[in-house]
Amino acid sequence: MKYESILSQLCEELLILTKGRTTVGENTELVGDLALDSLQVMDLLLLMEDRFDISIPVSILPDVKTVRDLAIQVEKLVSNS
Repeated sequence: MKYESILSQLCEELLILTKGRTTVGENTELVGDLALDSLQVMDLLLLMEDRFDISIPVSILPDVKTVRDLAIQVEKLVSNS
């Protein structure tokens, strides 16, 4: 699956999760800009796991700050599965 497709789907989910409070783009910070709490971040990861049929290791979380970071990690996991 291509990065652009993953990014698009991720942004859609984030718009739903944040109820459209803010615009979402590649450089949007999950915690800083969207003010997601830890439960919302975990919900997002579960949604991504279900949508892309992958398992996202918790160990990648320290490296995921922006929407781009998460999309890149999901792309890697999808291509390895």
